[in-house]
Amino acid sequence: MTDKTAGGDVRLTGIGKTYGSFTAVHPLDLTVPEGSFFALLGASGCGKTTTLRMIAGLEDPTTGSVFLGDRDVTDLPPYKRPVNTVFQSYALFPHLTIHENVAFGLRRRGIRSVKKQVDEMLELVQLGDKARHKPHQLSGGQQQRVAVARALINHPQVLLLDEPLGALDLKLRRQMQLELKRIQTEVGITFVHVTHDQEEAMTMADTVAVMNGGRVEQLGAPSDLYENPQTTFVANFLGTSNLIEAQVAEVAGGEVAVTAADAGLRLPTARCATPPRTGGKLLVGVRPEKISLAHADDADGIAEGRNRFTGKIADSSFIGVSTQFVVDSPVCPELEVYVQNVERDPRLVPGAEVVLHWNPEHTFGLDAAMDIDAGVETVEETA
Repeated sequence: MTDKTAGGDVRLTGIGKTYGSFTAVHPLDLTVPEGSFFALLGASGCGKTTTLRMIAGLEDPTTGSVFLGDRDVTDLPPYKRPVNTVFQSYALFPHLTIHENVAFGLRRRGIRSVKKQVDEMLELVQLGDKARHKPHQLSGGQQQRVAVARALINHPQVLLLDEPLGALDLKLRRQMQLELKRIQTEVGITFVHVTHDQEEAMTMADTVAVMNGGRVEQLGAPSDLYENPQTTFVANFLGTSNLIEAQVAEVAGGEVAVTAADAGLRLPTARCATPPRTGGKLLVGVRPEKISLAHADDADGIAEGRNRFTGKIADSSFIGVSTQFVVDSPVCPELEVYVQNVERDPRLVPGAEVVLHWNPEHTFGLDAAMDIDAGVETVEETA
């Protein structure tokens, strides 16, 4: 299926939502490019679902406007908007066959000859052989694909997905991430996907908006958000970051030299989210997989020019593809280091003295005035 549904970008201008004294979404401007896979990512209560529901017309914005292309749809009811929504619950009709579930929207519009369109849509989601089955005869992933087919058959300008994979187990969820991306690429319709799952957003989306407290913290391609976070919230929420409190010693030649405890570290000026100044403070960040770990006895073999300091392994966890270490150091307590299980060093066990080292180019800098723990999930939050 190669039909592209024309329409233009989704544009939110100054859109916001309040419930009494509570602000769910602060006024924001957001553009979702036509034909893109766009993710709204954030923790529960950040305003992402409210934003999606305002696009769908299921919530009335307190301020601002919703545009689909050049058309202002802010005051249109949901059924008059060229938008369809897929929910986590699927909402399939249990008494209807898969064919009739997918055909439902067409029949509601008075279209009688639906077989060709339904067959095409079922082939798109790779369920052509399930047309005569009932929903209870399908797996969770198959039911979710039926819900997507039912939404797409109406050729909406935009497909909204509200935590669509939340009810699936991990392995099936990963399969469906790739499947949804394939479907979106094939039909060329704009997808706006709401999720709290960072891996899901990075796997599927062309562009991700990270939301926090009703605001967009940062917007960009998944790789750019991960490699160049602009706030501590994004650095901590999107994956894991080691953030080190440091003092700026020198800014010269496109490089920043800092000190942290007794260690001297370097990073590119271009990777600082705030302009560094000599004598000022900076949060120096590095991702766990960028750090190499050497036993203290091998310290002399570490190449010159790398950021480095010493520590002691406090804990380690073997997770198959890698071993995850927690290292205590005067520079920073409880640093996380992920080492691929290629050539495991049996000396790297809790209690071992080690040297942590990495390429200075893999270091980023953030405003030291920010909350260093923003975006860090706690046991209470995830329970």
